[in-house]
Amino acid sequence: MWQSIIAILGTLAGVSVTAWFQQRGQRAERTATAAAAHRRDALDAVTDLVTALADHRRTMWLREDARLSGADWAAFRADSHVTRAAITAPAVRVTVLLPGLAATVQAAAAATYAMRNATDHDTLNTAREDAITATDRLTHAAGGLLAA
Repeated sequence: MWQSIIAILGTLAGVSVTAWFQQRGQRAERTATAAAAHRRDALDAVTDLVTALADHRRTMWLREDARLSGADWAAFRADSHVTRAAITAPAVRVTVLLPGLAATVQAAAAATYAMRNATDHDTLNTAREDAITATDRLTHAAGGLLAA
């Protein structure tokens, strides 16, 4: 009889240990899947933001160049409103998904917005270069966070 009790307890212990390892493996798999999805979402958000910043930077350069040259810039002004609005959603997504980049996101957006009302072409080109540099900083900082 004692042999039967020991056999049953051994079987129960084996089943319990096996179930514990399976649960642990499943938990690790879910964690890895969630981390991969977060990384993918963050990468998509950063990509969308960098694209929106580049579009707005290009539009602002065309707008301000036309304004400084004395050309009709009304169409460029309308375009710049659209490209500026397109920055908001990806900026929020990056800030929510990668909160450590919030200041870098704000700096890149501010540098791009600073192209407005340039006093001359040299100032416009300097502001454009500053905006490119700020966006590059954002890209490198995001790469560092996503690689970790």
